[in-house]
Amino acid sequence: MCIFTFAAIATVERLGRRALMLFGCGSLSIIYILIGYCYHTHQGGVLLLGLIVAAIAAYAMTLAPITWVILSEIFPNAVRGLLMAICTAALWAACFVLTYSFPLLNASIGTAGTFWFYAGVCILGFLFVLQYLPETRQKSLEDIQALWRT
Repeated sequence: MCIFTFAAIATVERLGRRALMLFGCGSLSIIYILIGYCYHTHQGGVLLLGLIVAAIAAYAMTLAPITWVILSEIFPNAVRGLLMAICTAALWAACFVLTYSFPLLNASIGTAGTFWFYAGVCILGFLFVLQYLPETRQKSLEDIQALWRT
């Protein structure tokens, strides 16, 4: 996790926030589909372990750190503190829901279904980023605020 977080730090200015978010959502969708397939076909071992490590690496290089970068940039100065607090609370609430719901989903739709559900959530995230998130790389806070006015 630590190694790939440093990879994000090293690439965020070169590749851009939007590209890393799209890569994170897209790659996690594919990885979760494959993990679900492994559980569905009762495969384990090195393949499943590799997919889990790949999921951790993809998350650590993209969604985990880049979300905080984007949140710190997209809000106007006048309301940034308040909106960052709301977003932080929402992110922690989402972490709670994810952690709380995993055993419930696992019991009701199985492990394969749970990972396929998570893949669907990542696909929706990919579409949301594709549709609504502007690229903020190499833009001043004033330039980013102007993006929202257009």
